[in-house]
Amino acid sequence: MDTEFAYTKHQTPRGARPDADVGDKLYLLKNVSELRLTYQIRLLAYSAHSKSKKLIIRLPKQAKVHASLRDFIRDSDGLVSIERT
Repeated sequence: MDTEFAYTKHQTPRGARPDADVGDKLYLLKNVSELRLTYQIRLLAYSAHSKSKKLIIRLPKQAKVHASLRDFIRDSDGLVSIERT
């Protein structure tokens, strides 16, 4: 899994942390009406891949998933999935 890392103006790599790290899963909780593929999601997917974990994104039932994120999830071979609450 290849990821281009972004840097701050002081050349420090940007980072992201999951909302929860339970067992073999990393959780990202989002309360949005539509979710797109973001740098945060790509970084957390890379983190999950490097730790042999899965990234679970929790969304409200009515939230829409943008095509870019759907494609990313489909191509991730089970690494990333969405749960509805």
